[in-house]
Amino acid sequence: QVQLVESGGGLVQPGGSLRLSCAASGSIFSINAMGWYRQAPGKQRRESVAAITSGGSTNYADSVKGRFTISRDNAKNTVYLQMNSLKPEDTAVYYCNAVPFDRRYWGKGTLVTVSS
Repeated sequence: QVQLVESGGGLVQPGGSLRLSCAASGSIFSINAMGWYRQAPGKQRRESVAAITSGGSTNYADSVKGRFTISRDNAKNTVYLQMNSLKPEDTAVYYCNAVPFDRRYWGKGTLVTVSS
């Protein structure tokens, strides 16, 4: 059974940084690509933020390109999202999942609030 547990969220001022972690149990790391998604307050849709293949190739949403960096440690079954130069519009609950996502794998997410 696959479980994904996100952590590292919190309250940060604009321009600040946070690093999110996603610890995976089960066989999810046999899936080629992993990604981070976010759901902003009041929005129903989760948007893709960043993705990384098992080989380390990455892809980013235009809104975070140059500010966010996704990485993975296959030995630790963990995916990370380093977020720099945070903006208020980055405020959201952040989730990790496979790419494309699998509805069975959604965790509780971790809340990131960017506010002064």
